[in-house]
Amino acid sequence: MNKKYIHIYNNLINYTRNKDLYKNLDRGDNFSDRLTLFLLHFSFFLKNYKNEENKKILQEIYDFNFRQLELSIREIGYGDQSINKKMKDYINLFHSMVSEIHFWDDLSKSDKLKKISTFLSDFQNKEELLEYFDLFNTKLSKKTLNSYLKSVSNQ
Repeated sequence: MNKKYIHIYNNLINYTRNKDLYKNLDRGDNFSDRLTLFLLHFSFFLKNYKNEENKKILQEIYDFNFRQLELSIREIGYGDQSINKKMKDYINLFHSMVSEIHFWDDLSKSDKLKKISTFLSDFQNKEELLEYFDLFNTKLSKKTLNSYLKSVSNQ
């Protein structure tokens, strides 16, 4: 497997591992929560770098990330049939996230909160999560895709 996008994948994983994201979770975090946060980070990443010039690279990054997720699900021990169903569910979730945050920058705070709440319903303080993802979105908008392709860590 081509590993040229491993830096981006690892950066998204590192963002997802931020312990502050889980402090307001109603229960202990689990794989599903982590995956949801990963997909949300990835959604913002794609939103910020989506354009005609980046189309091919973003498709390759998309394919790479979902292949890595599939491998992670296999490592957990799911069988082939459950993996196919899980991957379909996660891809559908991801596409709904991308759709919902497409116009993020134009949304009011209350609309953003509704969108965050849709995907992170088990988290208590959604306003903190909203603030986090607003800052994450801003951080992404200040960097180029190339800076993410070339570096090991962007945190």
